Amino acid sequence: MPTASSSLSLPLFIGCPVWNCDGWSDVVYPVGSKRPQWLSWYTQMFNCVEGNSSFYAIPSVENARRWGAEAAEGFRFCMKFPRVISHDQALINCDSPTSQFLAALEQLAHAQRLGPTFLQLGPHFAADRFESLSKYLTKLPREFPWAVEVRHLSWFDSASNESRLDELLTQLHIDKVIFDSRPLNQAPPEDDFEKQSQQRKPKSPLRNTVTGNHPMLRLIGRNHVEQVDRYFDEWTSTIVQWIAEGRTPYIFTHTPDDTFAPAMARRFWEKLRSQLPGDLNPLPTPPRKPRQLDLLM
Repeated sequence: MPTASSSLSLPLFIGCPVWNCDGWSDVVYPVGSKRPQWLSWYTQMFNCVEGNSSFYAIPSVENARRWGAEAAEGFRFCMKFPRVISHDQALINCDSPTSQFLAALEQLAHAQRLGPTFLQLGPHFAADRFESLSKYLTKLPREFPWAVEVRHLSWFDSASNESRLDELLTQLHIDKVIFDSRPLNQAPPEDDFEKQSQQRKPKSPLRNTVTGNHPMLRLIGRNHVEQVDRYFDEWTSTIVQWIAEGRTPYIFTHTPDDTFAPAMARRFWEKLRSQLPGDLNPLPTPPRKPRQLDLLM
């Protein structure tokens, strides 16, 4: 088993959309390691994760406490708001699920493992619901870091709707999630995973707007991760500038098949290292195949 320490106390965070995937043996965890060990191994390889699981179900206090205890020092969970809050109830009359979710986040904060928690608004949550969004965000505890991702096109009007949102987030020190699906959509799909992703992922207009100290980039790539290189080159200069401004970026690498997300993260990290050679060490090497004795322990 890995030790609970991390060498990734660095000026930026990078990770995948999940911490467990059957295709990550010999990539993130050793062959033969058991599923309950996967989180601990993942936190040795990367220093953050996009916690998509909380979108589908509010995590229990007990699970959140366990996650915090199992994660390596310096690691950060960036949990997604549950869909019952963001989509089903659209931020209205959701005090009870919000309280439950905050109770879980408190466990991660107590363990010093809490990164920005992000509110991904539904595709039908338009700018005419600004007041609902404002009221909800204003009530969130200020001691936790937050981020917001909007998807409806009305938020991208390059006019009053967009500026009003940016002003609100800046005032509340909440980061605006940057969603870039250009790499995914640069060419026709090459497999069923890419076909489904192109149908499902939004094609939101790209914005580089920064409203807080933890810019969050969600980069949607391809299963052949080398096809994303030109976008890595473009984003590297932006990320270097953010760091020069004293900000701490969070980067999440998505691939249509999650199997390839770690490879995309590693490739992007090496691009960043070429521009920040004194600040970034190589990511830890994938774990070795365990000896038979290890599997018996």
